[in-house]
Amino acid sequence: MNSVNKVDEWSRRRFMEGTAKSLLGVGALGMASRSNAALGPNLELPERAGAAKHIIYLYMGGGMTHLDTFDTKPGHENQGQTKSIDTNVEGLQISEYLPSLAQQADKLTIVNSLSSTAGAHSQGNYLMHTSYEQRATIKHPGIGAWALKFKGKMNPNLPGSVFIGGNSRINGGGGFFEPQYEPLAINDPAGGLKNSKLRGVDQEMFDDRLELASKFDEEFHERYDVKQVRAYTSMYDDAVRIMQSSDLEAFDLSKEDVMTRERYGNNAFGQGCLLARRLIEHDVRAVEVTYGGWDMHNNVFISAPERCGVLDQGMAALLKDLERRGKLEETVVVLTTEFGRTPRINQNAGRDHYPKAFSSVLAGGGFRGGIKYGKTDEGAENVIENVVKIPDFNATIAHALGLPIDQVLYSPSKRPFTVAHKGKPVLDLFA
Repeated sequence: MNSVNKVDEWSRRRFMEGTAKSLLGVGALGMASRSNAALGPNLELPERAGAAKHIIYLYMGGGMTHLDTFDTKPGHENQGQTKSIDTNVEGLQISEYLPSLAQQADKLTIVNSLSSTAGAHSQGNYLMHTSYEQRATIKHPGIGAWALKFKGKMNPNLPGSVFIGGNSRINGGGGFFEPQYEPLAINDPAGGLKNSKLRGVDQEMFDDRLELASKFDEEFHERYDVKQVRAYTSMYDDAVRIMQSSDLEAFDLSKEDVMTRERYGNNAFGQGCLLARRLIEHDVRAVEVTYGGWDMHNNVFISAPERCGVLDQGMAALLKDLERRGKLEETVVVLTTEFGRTPRINQNAGRDHYPKAFSSVLAGGGFRGGIKYGKTDEGAENVIENVVKIPDFNATIAHALGLPIDQVLYSPSKRPFTVAHKGKPVLDLFA
């Protein structure tokens, strides 16, 4: 092969690999390193009737403070400066920093009795996303990957899972599943989908190059007709199909009017919530939106109102729109974090890591709205009623999505895993 052909070959590979990576969230080099997750026995439990189709996972990175959000303790010294306000559900109060969600409380299933075994950020994040402890020998799938594995993609022209903002490397992702179960990562929701348009070539030239590449590869495919090679080829085919699909407009927030965009908040989290709504309307199965900055060791009563204000506006707008568009019942909305923060205020007017007791919220997907489940003591230090471990919380989400919780899948090393690591769904949370 002469030097010119070598340059052409390199350019072709770089072009297609870059396109596949940016559209599908995978790289070609990972194709041969993973294998199918084999199915194992299950108890053949019936699927939940009316299971949700989608999941929107709102993750508060850093450890969201429970006393200053959804588990306020009026009159107790641990509460500090944060006050409680009434909601649109009689007898149910939340933090004054969440006034818009207070008016959506009839949609909220507030779990005040979560308890984790991980008190460090990376380990807590990993446990919450996967139900498993973080290990050096294996990477476990997250809930979005499990939903795709069992339920499949809904729109063949779009990724099945999308991750918006923050660091996607420790969120579970596709784990030991095949590369197509990795989420497509988007840092800036307002920036659209990068590298999805042809640059430097027109459609005719692009098609000619694809045809030429196919001819070059034909002999290789005939000689090596194995799963890894077929998967590699399929990745390129998917990338091309997605590039040419009108469904890519789902990623374009400019299609929304100014009033709608402002209603979600002029910030990455609010616009991420809006993008999540657009994606599930275009039949993306799973979307995660992250919002960090909750690690409030100092000045919690300055930081919490600011963070809560962004969360409150974006999530409230999302829930309202999902309900108005008839999508809330078929979408599980999860608001969670790796752990809570110490009920006792430290010497820096902040709160430290506290996995022993904290809160999360569920909405849509068949959940009972307008309730608080579980209870902490008067200072929010200990769970005293209906403790919910992390695998149980994730099993509850999986049940809402109609996933077979007890179905065993095997990693490439032949180790057995389930969607929630022996967790049991909290059935009292369902309507």
